[in-house]
Amino acid sequence: MKKIILLTVFLATVSFALLAQAPPNPPANAGSNGGPVGGNAPIGSGIVLLITLAAGYGAKKVLNVTDSNN
Repeated sequence: MKKIILLTVFLATVSFALLAQAPPNPPANAGSNGGPVGGNAPIGSGIVLLITLAAGYGAKKVLNVTDSNN
């Protein structure tokens, strides 16, 4: 019974977040270069970091498999 009550409260709480409205459109003169409201954030370094971490994780998994076979 407790699980049902907790699930109901959780779903009722989450449903309010799902009904949130989108932010209003920015004014016509937002930003000097007409880019998006958040600015033109660079994502290149984040992608490089993600690929590097994935390669390191993959290398660790391969080394663990080769060590367990010996």
